[in-house]
Amino acid sequence: MRRLLYLLPFLLFIGVGIAFYLGFQRDPRDIPSALIDKPAPTFDLPPIQGQPAATGGLSSAKLTGEVTLVNVFASWCIPCKAEHPVITRLSREQGVMVFGINYKDKPEDALTWLSRNGNPYAAVGADLDGRVSIDWGVYGVPESYLIDRQGRIRFKHVGPLTPQVVEEQILPMVKHLRQG
Repeated sequence: MRRLLYLLPFLLFIGVGIAFYLGFQRDPRDIPSALIDKPAPTFDLPPIQGQPAATGGLSSAKLTGEVTLVNVFASWCIPCKAEHPVITRLSREQGVMVFGINYKDKPEDALTWLSRNGNPYAAVGADLDGRVSIDWGVYGVPESYLIDRQGRIRFKHVGPLTPQVVEEQILPMVKHLRQG
């Protein structure tokens, strides 16, 4: 019985070591989403205050009829600035309609950021309190969601989009969803 008591810390150490080993095998950006293959949350966000009225805000009604990408961003987000050229290229050169959700941002900062970096979004909604983003399951910015023609979330990417992610994941899925 005493031997078993001496082995207990060793066995506990081995168990913790195995748990850590298995945990480090996973990609931290692969955060599961309960919303995959489900309709996008119902929402209606106003445009960024000071944005031209013609562009309007963003609502779930705009997310049907065409394959779209919803990008959650903020002017204070450093990775958002890094991914912005990728989003712009996706929108302007690769023909994907991109919508933006501006997350917990000051309107004047968001407008300045879009003016300075270019606005690749078909429409931008201002999520001042972050509640709509919570409904989407946002953990932090940037995050992007691929939406099919029926308005269902088909793919979620946590972190900045890179050319590799666009070429290997987003564009093939867009092509598949447009054919289906």
